[in-house]
Amino acid sequence: MAPRLAIKVDVDTLEGFRKGVPALIKVLADHAVKASFFLALGPDHSGRAIFRIFRQRGFLEKMWRTRAPALYSFKTMCYGTLLPGPKIGAAAPHLAPQLAAAGHEVGLHGYDHVRWHDHLYNLSPEKVAREIDRAQATYTALMGKPAYSFAAPGWQCSLSSRTLLGARNFLYGSDTRGAAPYLPAFGDTVTKVLEIPTTLPTLDELLGFHGCRPQDFTNLVLSRLESGLPQVLTIHAEMEGGPFLGDFARLLSRCRGRRVEFFRLEDWARELLRNPDILPKAQVNSQRLPGRAGHVSCQGPQEARSS
Repeated sequence: MAPRLAIKVDVDTLEGFRKGVPALIKVLADHAVKASFFLALGPDHSGRAIFRIFRQRGFLEKMWRTRAPALYSFKTMCYGTLLPGPKIGAAAPHLAPQLAAAGHEVGLHGYDHVRWHDHLYNLSPEKVAREIDRAQATYTALMGKPAYSFAAPGWQCSLSSRTLLGARNFLYGSDTRGAAPYLPAFGDTVTKVLEIPTTLPTLDELLGFHGCRPQDFTNLVLSRLESGLPQVLTIHAEMEGGPFLGDFARLLSRCRGRRVEFFRLEDWARELLRNPDILPKAQVNSQRLPGRAGHVSCQGPQEARSS
């Protein structure tokens, strides 16, 4: 069986949307790859991320190691502090339909990316619902129909957020880090929306970590594909669609050389949901990952299959 890999593209910023997305559309087309794009559509408040220095252990080290100041324009780093945050979706309304026309999946990556990433656990269910609903309203205005997939900013999810995805009839979420698809449980409560976790580390986590170079990261991805299990790789429009675009293209070329089969998360979700009764469930835990600042939502040990 051919190795299987899904490319999940998170678009966090206006700069990533305007510049990174068109660059990725071209590279993906050059390699005949269809991907799953998740768009943050509300205000770009990237400048507020600087306050993570005081809240997240390892944030400053990660910014230095990945040369983050070189990745973003000065204007982007001021959005939400010295400059008002522009609405991402409204600033380039043609891009989401362009992605769909090229055969890519287009889902939601929240409304205010920084607000969700940094404050989800302090938001009331009503405020979480507002974040999802405002993103959905913007998406519907752009696409003429609602989104059915959601990827949480910063891999931050909660019982409230997952319950709301079910109430809003989302097909699946990709909110956590883990090993394989499952139904997320929070204590004794098992939520009903399928979760397809990111299974591989990301370039921004490992770049410079113990001397990791982009080519080392590519080798790691290829080695993980040898397991025979479908893998999900998250990339970022601001990185792989920017300074590391050439490295991403080389990764795709090497995957093609190994006859890797690429798939969209939507298609895998529909395949899995043909037999929902056999989906496993697992607790969602908050953990730290190598090279990443702060904690993220992670898949815990698999429990009994759903009834």
